[in-house]
Amino acid sequence: MSRSILLTAALFLAASNLIIAQPKGGGPGGPKGGGYKPPEGPAPKTPWGKPDLNGVWQRPYVPDIERSVGKLPFTDWGKAQWESYNPEEGDYTGACLPFGHVRSINSPDPIQIMQTPTHLAFLYEQNSWFKVLPIDGRETKKKVPTWFGDSAGRWDGDTLVVETTNFNGLTRLDTVGHPHSNQLKVTERYTRSDAGHIAYEMTLDDPKTYTKPLVSKRTFTLRTDWEVLEYSCEENNRGLIEGRIKFPNYDDKK
Repeated sequence: MSRSILLTAALFLAASNLIIAQPKGGGPGGPKGGGYKPPEGPAPKTPWGKPDLNGVWQRPYVPDIERSVGKLPFTDWGKAQWESYNPEEGDYTGACLPFGHVRSINSPDPIQIMQTPTHLAFLYEQNSWFKVLPIDGRETKKKVPTWFGDSAGRWDGDTLVVETTNFNGLTRLDTVGHPHSNQLKVTERYTRSDAGHIAYEMTLDDPKTYTKPLVSKRTFTLRTDWEVLEYSCEENNRGLIEGRIKFPNYDDKK
């Protein structure tokens, strides 16, 4: 299937303004059909005594974050970015550029979490991207801004708190294209509520784009019947040449 068709389908789903969860027993990385039940029982611990976040996780699809957090409180700059956005003029994902962490979390593809005493890794099925971060309280080193930002985690009791900054500002929060700037700070809280679920909370603090922080809460479900598959997005040169996909213009980025 061409990337132009996939992008069109994604934008169609986004236009529905729904938060869509993957169907039970189906979805990317897993078999078709219903009947799946997540594990039951208390939240497991790692051998070193911390809550165990390991596994392949299904998240609700959030194509429009406004449906999760309510009406977005734009600044003048943020409103201008939103009103001027037109995916037909070049959404970066159509050219296989990195989604960024927030849009990846809001996407329907599975994510595998791998946890050690000192580090956590997100293995995104989308484009086989990955992100590794310390979770032992250490500070991140100063680096150049990136698509996924720089993250560091710490434990607050049985909740893992991950803070991410240093974004390059070239990504969007969701499929419909809500903006953010390079001032964005993302704070995530992961709480293993039981054997089959993570209670997840995301706070987006971006004073250049929004007048107050945005808080989104949802539940991740452990999929013991899924595995992360290889996913390769290659720039659709045919679509670009024919004009059905346009490369995003970052030259006028303010």
